[in-house]
Amino acid sequence: MAAAPMLDSFGVDKLTYEIFSILENKFLFGYEDQKILLSEKPEIPVETLKSGKNFTGKVRILSIDGSGFTDGILAGKSLAHLEAYLRKKSGDADARIADYFDVVAGAGSGGILAALLFTRGKDGRPMFTADEALRFIVDNRRKISPSSPAGSFRRIFRSSKAEKLFRRTFGESTLKDTVKPVLIPCYDLSTRAPFLFSRADALETDGYDFKMHEVCIATSADPTVVGAVEMKSLDQRTRILAVDGGVAMNNPTAAAITHVLNNKHEFPFCDGVEDLLVVSLGNGESDSGSRNLTPSAANLLRIAGEGTSDMVDQAVSMAFNHAGVNKYVRIQATGFNARKCPKNSKPTVNGEALLCIAEEILKHKNVESTLFRGKKIIQNTNSEKLEWFAGELINEHESRKTHTLPTVIFKQSSPRTSSATVSTESSY
Repeated sequence: MAAAPMLDSFGVDKLTYEIFSILENKFLFGYEDQKILLSEKPEIPVETLKSGKNFTGKVRILSIDGSGFTDGILAGKSLAHLEAYLRKKSGDADARIADYFDVVAGAGSGGILAALLFTRGKDGRPMFTADEALRFIVDNRRKISPSSPAGSFRRIFRSSKAEKLFRRTFGESTLKDTVKPVLIPCYDLSTRAPFLFSRADALETDGYDFKMHEVCIATSADPTVVGAVEMKSLDQRTRILAVDGGVAMNNPTAAAITHVLNNKHEFPFCDGVEDLLVVSLGNGESDSGSRNLTPSAANLLRIAGEGTSDMVDQAVSMAFNHAGVNKYVRIQATGFNARKCPKNSKPTVNGEALLCIAEEILKHKNVESTLFRGKKIIQNTNSEKLEWFAGELINEHESRKTHTLPTVIFKQSSPRTSSATVSTESSY
């Protein structure tokens, strides 16, 4: 085999050479034996080696819903619980959500949480812990939440305050300045189609790189009051008229899974849902007994978003059930009335009341979609589901230390030294 000396001259490691030899024999010379003998190693099926099974791990996906009656607080509280479990089980007091996920997708308030948890700070670590991100959402809910009650003038004024808040929080950070792949949707009225802010696209060209404070404005822009928000990419070439990401994909779980399965550059060995670990965080559905059924634009938008989230959840759940794997967790709640919380003494719903309700939701059992059987109440509480998932994330994190091949291969943005950002490959 003339190729062998050439490979050695380039310093290719032994595993790479063996893989090359297998592929060359099988596809060029008709080699059909399903097993090979690696020097001083057990026999490994060719197809197993080709696919990377037992050599790579599972891609870990975090998805965060947009609209819901808790305005992002249920998802924020779930993330705070998850991060606390990760710190406890791993023994790392500084563990962050971003350390244990490969991809995050978030719409609306979920997009804001994704930005807070995955944007790189000055020290190179994520800007916010999960607790800090939750407090940010609670403290600034009146500024950033389109569902918070107020007159039109006050809500337009609130939009201006939200822009200042995001600009102050993220500064000049862009999509390139995230520690892991980020997907945040909005709806682009100029093309009448969903637009997905993507770190992977931003690293390819400035035409898809946007400032993080503008991304947060776009994914949370209330179309019933302020209309579309115009923004341009860093190089001014891409222009969009953005409205709330919930209009496009209130539950971005399916978008995140599709992104991973179709992105062989970054996730080369991920072939199906059996290669995924997914947690999807909802923000609560309206109490049917107290929902205002007046056919206003805002109410219809919320109802549509909740319905879409349920459909996506059921489809994803069916896919995992069909594949025979139990690596998908959904945290959601229906029928909770925030005005019943003892911490809420006002006629309107405040952030502390929603935080109280979020804590109660985590103590309750949820329903799950099952293949050909509709939905059923599961035995574990939402909090217990998060604790179990934290264990799965830690197991995956540790097992990667012994994997032969990388689970993900994506680009990391180098520190900014000029208007251009240089990227380098990084494997995990």
